[in-house]
Amino acid sequence: MFYFLVVIAVLLLGYAAVLVSFVRRGRKIPPAAYLALAGLNGLILAGVLAWAVSR
Repeated sequence: MFYFLVVIAVLLLGYAAVLVSFVRRGRKIPPAAYLALAGLNGLILAGVLAWAVSR
């Protein structure tokens, strides 16, 4: 379970870096990007809660 959380966290950081590069180039962030970001955050939150409950 811990490795799953690490993989999701790395994906989230990489995705955030892509979004930051979009903003620096003056592009608008597509609305679907916010949905994907919320989904990744939800996965991390669900994983942390499941990990905490199982301990």
